[in-house]
Amino acid sequence: MMPDESRFEPDPDALVEPPPGLPDGWRVGTPDPDDPGDVRRLTELLRAHESAGRGWAGAGKADVLVEVSEHGLRTRQNVVVRDGAGVVRAWGSVHDRASGRMLFTHVVERGLVEQVGRACSDVLVEWAVGQAREVGAARGLEVQQIDTGAYADDERQHRWLAASGFTKVRTWWQMTRPVTPDEVGLVEDPARWERDGVVVRRVECERDGGEPIEADLRAVHDVLEAAFTDHFNSKPETFDEFLFRLRLDPGHRWDHWWLAEVDGEPAGALVGTESGSGSYVAYIGVVELARGRGVAKGLLRTVIADAAARGRDNVGLEVDADSPTGADRLYRGMGWETSYVTESWHRDVTVG
Repeated sequence: MMPDESRFEPDPDALVEPPPGLPDGWRVGTPDPDDPGDVRRLTELLRAHESAGRGWAGAGKADVLVEVSEHGLRTRQNVVVRDGAGVVRAWGSVHDRASGRMLFTHVVERGLVEQVGRACSDVLVEWAVGQAREVGAARGLEVQQIDTGAYADDERQHRWLAASGFTKVRTWWQMTRPVTPDEVGLVEDPARWERDGVVVRRVECERDGGEPIEADLRAVHDVLEAAFTDHFNSKPETFDEFLFRLRLDPGHRWDHWWLAEVDGEPAGALVGTESGSGSYVAYIGVVELARGRGVAKGLLRTVIADAAARGRDNVGLEVDADSPTGADRLYRGMGWETSYVTESWHRDVTVG
């Protein structure tokens, strides 16, 4: 079940004090989601962070509001460092992602001198450690993991994370595949098709434009939980947490969710989103007993055909560079190529 209230501490002053390295007048606070200036500034910082790390920016206002809006704060909390004029120079966000796993966004203005930038980074990390203890205690844990990311080419981020006790633990390939109009024929109908005992269909909705029936949503959740049990850093996530989180995605669309059934039983699932001019595969999973039946390939062909039918020009996804399943071979064989590389960096915090 989702908590009635956030597990995080909303007051940053209760967790951190500005370090000596910050210039006079700089202070720690929280962003105001109702202030267009704050939202615009956070978007600028995030886009500059993306450009420095991978060469181009993709984030927009909607991505920022996922983190800072009142609705999002049920499972998230934010901190900012402001200069003497009140301008945001650094931004941290934490997300109570699943039991034992807290995501941490770490963004510091590009162009700050090393001493000031590092002081901002230290504030964000100290605050995140304090939040890890808060959420870990609320969940009854002894150790709470902080999971943050970095672009493979972002040397500044690597340096500061390593100095703050984080360890690089995984590499991820961010892959994309072009889509052409004729690929609408890859499957008979993206809404439903059947072949060799495998049925792939969209989750069933109660009415046109309505929400899917709960049985289908639970089937998607159950399949993904089972499929990812043996995957890197898999943590249990309740059905309510799962739905709440995915509904917040700016690209969320119910008609981008598919179930695959083998001999009448749910065996695979794909959760997609709308992403710019393309579609994005947020999740794809197949239960172990159904592997080798062409379920994953069938789901991927479906999302490609669906993208073509919508006039989109690409489908993106993420794959673990060290995946024991060799999923990257399937993706590359179907036309996906790596566009950039990201990394996971972890730090374990003792809750007590």
